[in-house]
Amino acid sequence: MSTITNAVSWFEIGTDRPEETGKFYTDVFGWAFDEQGSPEASYRVVAPGPEGSIQGAVRATGGAGPNYAVFYVQVADVAGTCRQAEAAGGKVLVPLKSNDNGLTFAHLLDPAGNHFGVFAPPAGA
Repeated sequence: MSTITNAVSWFEIGTDRPEETGKFYTDVFGWAFDEQGSPEASYRVVAPGPEGSIQGAVRATGGAGPNYAVFYVQVADVAGTCRQAEAAGGKVLVPLKSNDNGLTFAHLLDPAGNHFGVFAPPAGA
């Protein structure tokens, strides 16, 4: 994962058909995946691609929402970025959350309704 803040450095493809979706990207782009989730919550991280490419994953949604593809911008302060986005006319779609590893993230909408994410890696990462 990149250490550059305010840069697009991750993407996530959420799908109710992770096997089929992963096979599609393997067939089209030659991507390989490393399962880092669980049988109940698949999270397949794309093996490192060509130098300079951003990293990402295919996440199983279990049909709990629509399928999506979203990019993430790495930031120093997720809460602060959410406040800045709202002040600039955007909206917080998914409020700040943290995973078990300490990574924090949120999903935002720009003023035109385009969906993107922001995240900050765990402290010391």
